[in-house]
Amino acid sequence: MATLLLPCDGSPSALLAVRHAIDEFHRGEAQRVHLLNVQPPFSHYVARHVGRQLRADFQRERADEELAEARRLLDGADVLYFVHREVGDKAHCIVELARRLHCDRVVIGTARKSALVRAVEHSLTNQLLDCCPVPVEVVAGAPAGMIERIGIPAGVGAGMALLWATAS
Repeated sequence: MATLLLPCDGSPSALLAVRHAIDEFHRGEAQRVHLLNVQPPFSHYVARHVGRQLRADFQRERADEELAEARRLLDGADVLYFVHREVGDKAHCIVELARRLHCDRVVIGTARKSALVRAVEHSLTNQLLDCCPVPVEVVAGAPAGMIERIGIPAGVGAGMALLWATAS
C-alpha cells in the first residue's frame, strides 16, 4: 500500500487528481494521503511593509480556500488524509515534502497541453518529472483551450520569425 502526496491548488485538474487518489484509496492501492498546498512567498518589497504574522495568516487563509473542495471530497469519501501547507517554490516544496514524508508517489493533475506550451510556461509537471525522487503520476484533465493550443505556439513562432528576420 502506497503513501501518496497530493499537491492541490483547487483547480479542476487538481481536483481530478484528488478523485483519482480517492479511487486508489478505495481499491486498497493507497494507505495514506498527504494533501499539500504551496503558496508563493511575498516579494521582499511587500515583506518589508507587512508583518510576518499578517503574511502567514494571509497565506494560511489562501491555502485553506484552495484546499476546501479537496478536503470536502476526501471527507465525503471517508479517506484518511493529512493536510500540509508550505510557502515557497512549488516544485521544490513538493519534492522536499515527498522526501521528508517518505511518499511512494506524487499524484498531480494537469490540463492537456502541448510540449511547446509546457516548455514556455515552465510547467510544474515537467519540473516534477525532472527532479522528483519518487514516481510522479500525472492525471490528465480536459484539453487545453484554443488560446493555449494555437495562440501560444503561434505567438512563439511569430516571435522567433521576428528574431530571425532582425538578425539577418
